[in-house]
Amino acid sequence: MISLKLLMVLAGISAIMGIGLGYFLRYLIALGEKTSSETKVKQLLLDAKTKAQETLDEAKSKADVLIESAKNEEKTALTQVRKMEERIIKREEQVEKRHSSLESEAEEIKEKVKKINKIKEDIDKLEEEKRKELEKVASLTEDDAKDQLLKDIEKKYEEDLLIRIRKIETSGKEELERRAKDILSSIIQRLASSTASEVTTTSVPIPSDDIKGKIIGKEGRNIRAFEAAAGIEVIVDDTPGTVIISGFDPVRRHIAKVALESLILDGRIQPARIEEMVENARREIDKIIRDKGEQAAYEAGVFGVDPRLLSVLGRLHFRTSYGQNVLRHSIEIAHLAGMLAEELGANVVVAKKGALFHDIGKAMDHEVQGTHVEIGRRILQKFNIEEDVIKAMQAHHGEYPYETLESIIVQTADAISGARPGARRDTLENYLKRLGDLEAIANSFSGVEKSYAIQAGREIRIFVNPKDVTDLEAHKMARSIADRVENELKYPGEIKINVVRETKVIEYAR
Repeated sequence: MISLKLLMVLAGISAIMGIGLGYFLRYLIALGEKTSSETKVKQLLLDAKTKAQETLDEAKSKADVLIESAKNEEKTALTQVRKMEERIIKREEQVEKRHSSLESEAEEIKEKVKKINKIKEDIDKLEEEKRKELEKVASLTEDDAKDQLLKDIEKKYEEDLLIRIRKIETSGKEELERRAKDILSSIIQRLASSTASEVTTTSVPIPSDDIKGKIIGKEGRNIRAFEAAAGIEVIVDDTPGTVIISGFDPVRRHIAKVALESLILDGRIQPARIEEMVENARREIDKIIRDKGEQAAYEAGVFGVDPRLLSVLGRLHFRTSYGQNVLRHSIEIAHLAGMLAEELGANVVVAKKGALFHDIGKAMDHEVQGTHVEIGRRILQKFNIEEDVIKAMQAHHGEYPYETLESIIVQTADAISGARPGARRDTLENYLKRLGDLEAIANSFSGVEKSYAIQAGREIRIFVNPKDVTDLEAHKMARSIADRVENELKYPGEIKINVVRETKVIEYAR
């Protein structure tokens, strides 16, 4: 029992000693590791100090090199500055020497001038004394002698002088006329553009004569719808492969031609389709008008113009004056005016612009009251065109005075363009004017939507607004229009007044 207890005690003592020994060994190990870490830190610090010292020594050496280089550059710069100072001092010395020599030369020149002036005074005195002696001998002053001599010469050669003056005047006029003719003939020869007179009909080719029946439609409804929408007359006769579009307004004829060609190509010719195609053709013609205006300005060499004004100018492509296309006529005048301005030393740009826009009022004269010159002035003023250009265009018919040289040039170019053989046809222009006047009379009545002169002026179709005009008022309007036509226009035969009042109701089934 005792031995068991002793063993337990010994075991406890051994355990305690083992634990103490373990702690002691652990302490020794930790102490060794601490000493190793401190040694490493000291080594790192020593290495860092050594590297820093090396870097410092290297920086000092570089700094010494830079300082030495700077000192050398400073010495070189000082040497160059000293040399420049020496050169400047030498130049100043040379300038002072030259200045001294110039002053001495100036003094010598002054002395010579004084001597020359003295000699000149002596000569003037001698001449004055001689003149006085001559006046005493001749009993005449210098001015009296001069007048007497001129009178004697004038009297002696009076007839010869008059003959010479007349000859100079005559030859001068002849030379001026010859020069003017040379300039005009040269300019006309340089332009040399051909002229094609417009007509009042347009031919539309068709693939077969069967199409004519579709164009006419059942009981003529298609052709009536087409004529009403386009405002022209369609002539479907026995001419094979052709349909004639007749009308005095070239814009309507062209719209009708484009619409009819589209209908023939589409094949569906009926009233609803006709109205759609005519409207599409109007939009297409509007685009052509814009393109023609831009093309005309480019061809005439006129730039920087408002595109809206060019659209108005493009409408002249479909206008004629005595059978002459107005837009081509305007371009031709612009070229003529430019060449004349070059020959006469005038402003070429102003002359060209005034010539190109001289007839622009004709693009709107069916819609606006007044002469085409007055309408043109208002159009150009609206688009802020230069006043010199307006003065150049407004005098081409003598309605305004010639305020500038360019205005005379534009009028001369207009006369040249219109007077060339074959350029214009008077009877055609009178005929077209009569048709325009016929439509103007109809449009002046209240309630009229649109009117078209057709059948070569033998009929006018007037479409009225059914809301504004009753059937009875339509009858009265037809009579009133007929009375005005009889009183105001001169025409052969008779004119049919056709007032159309129709009500169209459109609904859609969906």
